[in-house]
Amino acid sequence: MTDGAELSSFAGGPYDVRAVVAAMRPETKDGFLLDKVPWQHFPHGDRVREAVHLLHTNNSPVRTGAGVVGGMCADDIRAAAVLAVPFLIRIAADARRPYRGGALAEASSPARARYFGVASREELLLHRGDTRHHDLSDDHDDYGVEVTGYPAGWSVAAARAAVTADTALLHPLLDDPDPEIRIRATYALATTADLDHTTRAAFRTRLAAEPDPIVRAALLLATAEATRAHPHPPTTAWIRERWRDRTQAPEVRLAAAIGWLCLTDHPAPDDLRATIDHLATDERAHAMEALPWMAIAGGSRETGLRRCVRKMLHPEQPDPADCDDPWCPHH
Repeated sequence: MTDGAELSSFAGGPYDVRAVVAAMRPETKDGFLLDKVPWQHFPHGDRVREAVHLLHTNNSPVRTGAGVVGGMCADDIRAAAVLAVPFLIRIAADARRPYRGGALAEASSPARARYFGVASREELLLHRGDTRHHDLSDDHDDYGVEVTGYPAGWSVAAARAAVTADTALLHPLLDDPDPEIRIRATYALATTADLDHTTRAAFRTRLAAEPDPIVRAALLLATAEATRAHPHPPTTAWIRERWRDRTQAPEVRLAAAIGWLCLTDHPAPDDLRATIDHLATDERAHAMEALPWMAIAGGSRETGLRRCVRKMLHPEQPDPADCDDPWCPHH
């Protein structure tokens, strides 16, 4: 590109991570044939390959294994991290793996961009424009570029395609004995291209059997995220009934209220405001930090739930001082 080539001329080629992910063969992913993957074509690819290798051989704690993927995504470097997604999912799906929770926690990190600190109705749970087949020339779509200059939309689209390709491995994790695994599987599946609504149906099925209120809240937020990407008015109406239903756990009602606000541009009704005011206690806000949506939405001076309530219901209120100071605790 420094020689004047158009970005679109790279689409579908060896430096298009969407094409590379689409070309990964099942035996490469299942057999962890890492040498079959062109890590070297993407910034910091060798580092990601080594992290996957260490996790696969059980020789790495999460901070130097899956944590590499999450750290790179936090630094807005996703292209190489995307190549790890199929392998992280397979590690997570193997109950014998000691670091499966950490691997699953990072598996969908490349599938989300511009999410940190986002808590408004307009942007929470939002999957920006469909970039799978976007002809990027000089506008780089809604995602712009990563810090390396790589088109972020290509990375995000490739990551979502990778997750979608492995839904058969992720769906059983909704029934895993570990509630953290169930939450993380829900979070990953919310990024799929659920065009036939099978994933959203799986969320509803699991919700009927789920005993843990925090996991139930995760299923509500994931359902809302999937519905925002693929609108389905009956589901939007169903989510509205969940926050109105006094028999539901408070965490579930709060998640449903937030999800419904993101699915509609209607003014927040009085009964929704009253429900949130009553249920959104400090104790519950901290408990809901176990939900990745809330953990990412929050700032250093407020939990994710508190920030969502402020941004969605009281947008005129300013951010707290030092709201993004990494050294300040949540309040």
